[in-house]
Formats: sequence, structure tokens, C-alpha cells
Amino acid sequence: MGRGKVELKRIENKINRQVTFSKRRNGLLKKAYELSILCEAEIALIIFSSRGKLFEFASAGMNNTLERYHRSSYNTQEANGVVDHETQSWYQEVSNLRRKYESLQRSQRHLLGQDLGPLNVKELQNLEKQLEGALSQTRQRKTQIMMEQMEDLRRKERHLGDLNKQLKDKLQLEAEGQVSYRAIQGSWDSTGMVANNNHYCMHHSQSSSIDCEPTLQIGNHQYVSQEGPSIPRSNAALNNFMQGWAL
Repeated sequence: MGRGKVELKRIENKINRQVTFSKRRNGLLKKAYELSILCEAEIALIIFSSRGKLFEFASAGMNNTLERYHRSSYNTQEANGVVDHETQSWYQEVSNLRRKYESLQRSQRHLLGQDLGPLNVKELQNLEKQLEGALSQTRQRKTQIMMEQMEDLRRKERHLGDLNKQLKDKLQLEAEGQVSYRAIQGSWDSTGMVANNNHYCMHHSQSSSIDCEPTLQIGNHQYVSQEGPSIPRSNAALNNFMQGWAL
């Protein structure tokens, strides 16, 4: 007996529904693969499960097939007069930007060491060269920055050395000035002492000469002699007068 017709409706049992999805999904992917091989057809298959899980198959790459689909779709619409030329140019520009963005993302992941599985030996060698070149440039830039910092430190060192030398010279000049000031002050003090001594000697000699001159004084003033005791000046004058009278 032949197999009866299966009624197409939602399977209520969750487990049976999941088993049926898994079997028919695998069969659909297998049929798409066989059709692409046997007939050289470009096939892109996208499947989302009820839980949102993605399953896909693309014989020539999903992005290439989708772009071809969009170009064909827009060409058909343009032939029908639905989409004008400006809209198509904008769409092509958006598509180019999307391709560049995806390419940059892949390159960034590759440079970070991610998603290296699809790359062949030649692509891995090119990636290695890029990394070596980037590492060499990074080291050169680091060396340049370090040299600039060292030169800046040398300039600061020379500047501080000049300031230190200026301070030393200033302190030395101040010390020499204090020494010379003390020497001049000492010479002034010695000169003043000599002048005072000379003045004292001259005054003492003048006083001695004045005291040695004979004077006549009236009154009971005392006369002090350097050789004998003091006697009244009036008696000494009287004695001298009497001796002169006697002669």
C-alpha cells in the first residue's frame, strides 16, 4: 500500500515538532547542496528556528548571493519603472559601504588573532607580515619618544647646572666682599688708633711745655712738681722773688 497524504498543519507536540524540524532541515540543506553541485546553481538558504537560531547555506557566499539578488531585484523593479536611478545608486553606495565595513571588521578580528580558521597559508603569511610591520613601526615610535624625553631631561640638567654655577659665583662674590670689608674696617680701626695716639702725644707734649713755663699766680693754688712734693705756688714765687732781691 502507498503512503497516505500527510496533512500539513502545526505539530502540537513540542518534542515531535523539534524532531521534525531537525530532520527536514537537514534534508533541505542536503538537497540545496546537491542542487548546487549537480546543476552549478548559486543557492543561498537561510533558516530560522522557532527559537531564533540561524541555519544557512550558501554555495557562493551569502553576501555575494544577497548582493546579486538585490541587484537583480532592483534591475527588475527599474525595468518596471518602480525604482528610479538615484535610488539604485544610493543602494549601491550603501552596499559598497557595508562590504567595506564587513571587510574592516574581519581584518580587525584577524589582527587580534580571532577567526583565523577560514584563512589559508598565504593569507596567514600576509597577516604575519602586517603584524611584523606594525610591531616594527610601534617600536620605532617608542624609541623616538624615549629619545625625545632623554633630550628634554638633558636640557633640564644643563639648565639646572647653569643655575647652580650662577648661585655658586654669587655666593663666592658675596664671601669675597665680606672679607674685603672686614680688612678695610680693620685698617680703618688701626689708622684711627694711631691718629688718636699721635693726638694724645701731641696734646701731652703741649701740656708739658705749658706747665714748664714760669707763671705768676696769686692765691693758694697748689703746684705739683714731677720731682718732689707739691708746694703752694705762691710760696715758690715768693722764694724766687726774694732770691732775686737778694742778688
